[in-house]
Amino acid sequence: MKKALNLIALIALCALSTVGQNQRLTSKMVYHNGPVLTGVRNLYVIEYGCWNDNCGSAGDPKTIHLLEDFLIAIGNTPYAAINSTYTDTSGQSAASAFIYGGNFIDASYAHGVDLAPSDIAAIISDRVNNFQLPQDPNGIYIVLASADIASSATGFCTPGTAPFHAQGIVNGSIVRYIFLGHPHRCPSVAGPQFPRSGPTPNGDYASDVIVANLAHALNGLVTNPAGNGWYDRYGLENADKCQDALGNPAFGPTYLTANGSRANVRLGARDYLIPQNWVNDRKGRCAMFQ
Repeated sequence: MKKALNLIALIALCALSTVGQNQRLTSKMVYHNGPVLTGVRNLYVIEYGCWNDNCGSAGDPKTIHLLEDFLIAIGNTPYAAINSTYTDTSGQSAASAFIYGGNFIDASYAHGVDLAPSDIAAIISDRVNNFQLPQDPNGIYIVLASADIASSATGFCTPGTAPFHAQGIVNGSIVRYIFLGHPHRCPSVAGPQFPRSGPTPNGDYASDVIVANLAHALNGLVTNPAGNGWYDRYGLENADKCQDALGNPAFGPTYLTANGSRANVRLGARDYLIPQNWVNDRKGRCAMFQ
């Protein structure tokens, strides 16, 4: 009897997952008259916590280098250009041109080890007010946490929760930001597409997961920065639509890299496995380019 009940529960779960995926693929994106981020956007990274080789399991200097390579390469690519299918009230397209503006390692732990959105905005404020990063009205600030940092308030490590983006206030002005937790805290949730013991495109599990989650968050931020831009009737943003109800991303066609892992795009000198994005045209579909 117990086995039969378990089987029924599994079938019900699969059915719900299928319904959720059908909703994602058939619902249209709707514009809610809010802003989208247009023009050229500058990308700044703050690595919060401990990131050097002396941090034990929390340290991860490899991720910093791979993330920088991705941020340098992503601008004006066919992948980034998918966001140009989303426009604001004046017809201007969402940003697809990105320039990497630099990074700063914040090892102060000044805002604790479980970050709320207000803490993330304060981390950015600290770096701006100490003249370590500029306060840039065209900036997107990426706060990357080391493995000893939690963020329950942003949904990090909660199954099915999309990578977090928001806006906050620094010195009286709006700043747009992304928060990325370290996948070593919850590998089965943060990066289920990669086997921890198997190869990843760049040979480093955490780095490849963080890049994939950053791509997802960046797509959502430029098209829905204030929560009243583009999303469908279920509240799903563009990149949210290209995953199943359990949060597993869709990647489309893949190829084998030299180390035997899967990838779906080559940017600069590196291969990546990043989620598809929703093309907002008459057909509407998940893709890696328009």
